[in-house]
Amino acid sequence: MNVTLSIDDQTLNRARQLAQQRGTSLNQMVRDYLASLTRDDPHQALAELERLWREEAGNSGGWKWNREEAYDRPMLR
Repeated sequence: MNVTLSIDDQTLNRARQLAQQRGTSLNQMVRDYLASLTRDDPHQALAELERLWREEAGNSGGWKWNREEAYDRPMLR
């Protein structure tokens, strides 16, 4: 199915750059985003999380969270 969107040029250009940095297409990013919004099966979400745990190394570069940094967000102030 095809969908037509109206997006301002600046947003479109930034989204294309982001897609390129992620090694994907803007089309795929939109599909993935809509799929995540409409995902209503918690088992599917859990399966994806477990897949990420298995497949992704997760490298923090040695940085560790501390309580102050974890809660230092504008929305919590």
